Amino acid sequence: MEIIQTQNLCKRYGNAMRVNRLNLKVPEGSIYGFLGPNGAGKSTTLKMILGLAHPTSGKIQVFSKPMDAHNRLSILKKVGSLIESPSYYAHLTGAENLEIVRNLRGLPASQVDEALRLVRLEEQRDKPAGHYSLGMKQRLGLAAALMGRPKLLILDEPTNGLDPSGIQEMRELIKSLPAQFGMTVLVSSHLLGEIDQMADHVGIIHQGELVFQDSLQALHTHSRHHLALRTTDNRAAMGILKGAGLSARPDGEFLQLDKLSDRDTAAAARLLVENQIGLLRIEERQKSLEDIFLELTGKAASL
Repeated sequence: MEIIQTQNLCKRYGNAMRVNRLNLKVPEGSIYGFLGPNGAGKSTTLKMILGLAHPTSGKIQVFSKPMDAHNRLSILKKVGSLIESPSYYAHLTGAENLEIVRNLRGLPASQVDEALRLVRLEEQRDKPAGHYSLGMKQRLGLAAALMGRPKLLILDEPTNGLDPSGIQEMRELIKSLPAQFGMTVLVSSHLLGEIDQMADHVGIIHQGELVFQDSLQALHTHSRHHLALRTTDNRAAMGILKGAGLSARPDGEFLQLDKLSDRDTAAAARLLVENQIGLLRIEERQKSLEDIFLELTGKAASL
């Protein structure tokens, strides 16, 4: 079952199409990494899913219900979210900010302490939120989103402003939520390394269009190993290797071959030498996820 499903979702601002025919499928119980360069349309998409922005065209379903004026409030009762930057009253303490959220949502008093514990803000509970560091404010926003143990948690760049230890804590917390509370998590980021370490499903968006959507494991299959050869005559070497049934193809100054066993690699090298082709270099290579990301998005981006 998909907790979130969009069909040909579009959003236009003036002449700019920010989201273009997006078909998102977020499986129940997953951590879905919504990945793309800055400005790709991630935040706009999340705002439409939450009903904060109205689609130009297309459909959105959350919990198998259309996200519309009739269903929005009932859907949002089961959703927690942190979009762009956290909202808070600077003159109130962290605990007092969460108390307001608790009252608005009709939650038990224990929810404030639990939310502070989850994001490790217990010791700063009585400190004015305006005096919090950027990372602490981010964690306060996450605490507010977690109150009531929502079935769906939507996070937009949740590691922004966190130091390395804070990033690790946030990552471990997000990874624990599906098993601990049965949550589905949709988390956006422009940091491929972060998504790789926490998500099990991935959607990659570029210039408003979805260019990849599948399991993280499927994305990793694109980074399969291969061999790279550099010879004294790559053109002649390619012909010889193809004649032997190997799928050699040019790759800059090298020839690229699918990964071979040690025995087959030795046989290919021997074949070239026997045909008077000098073997200058042989390397085993693997595409990194960053390389795959750049190929999919078609440009250098912040990773």
